[in-house]
Amino acid sequence: MPHAFSLSPLPAARPWSSSALLTCLVGFVWLLVWDYSRFDVWMASGFGDINGFALQNHWLWKGVLHDDIRPLPWALLLALLAGIVWPLGSLRQLPVARRAQMVLTTVLALLLVSGIKLHSSTSCPWDLRQFGGVAVYVSHWARGVTDGGGGGCFPAGHASAGFAFLGGFFAFRHTLPAIARRWLVGALAAGLVMGLAQQVRGAHYMSHTLWTAWLCWSSAALVDRAVTAWTQWRTRRQALSLSGD
Repeated sequence: MPHAFSLSPLPAARPWSSSALLTCLVGFVWLLVWDYSRFDVWMASGFGDINGFALQNHWLWKGVLHDDIRPLPWALLLALLAGIVWPLGSLRQLPVARRAQMVLTTVLALLLVSGIKLHSSTSCPWDLRQFGGVAVYVSHWARGVTDGGGGGCFPAGHASAGFAFLGGFFAFRHTLPAIARRWLVGALAAGLVMGLAQQVRGAHYMSHTLWTAWLCWSSAALVDRAVTAWTQWRTRRQALSLSGD
């Protein structure tokens, strides 16, 4: 007797998956061009001189947009972690795997940026001689070459507190594209604002912020591909199991 349950082909991977990976490649090439352009020093010169950076300890750039805002991303991460088991709002419309994906991509992005910073020999703009420090400008990709400063300034850790949540876009886009777009805009805006705050203070070059965005985006895109492949494999396995009953 034929089974009432019939297998239907799984939907093809969404075109956006390939587009996201393409943006990783395009972004990488564009950032390499930026690195070789020396725009970093030019932009830093707009906020600092031989006497340093006048806004380094400003109440807005250091107080509000650095010190005061730092606990907020951790509170959001804890809320997402709790949301895997006890989802609220739009999280209730996401499968458990996608809710877990949001946490995984956020943590992975933060660890990736922190890990690179830990082994970076690049110093901050305020360490450069032309801004009152002792270092000389050296590309952060110049392996084995030190700039004479303290190092540990690449990529931008503070901006990663915003960009790390780009993974939410990938998690939501499969079922809630409108919310995904809002999440994308929010994460980009947060990362850019925090990156700008550090740029104004002399704590980072603009490329540090842009590379952080690229790292967070690329890692989120790869995790999304992996989770999508896993969910499709699990769906196919369940379908085969039902068809054999």
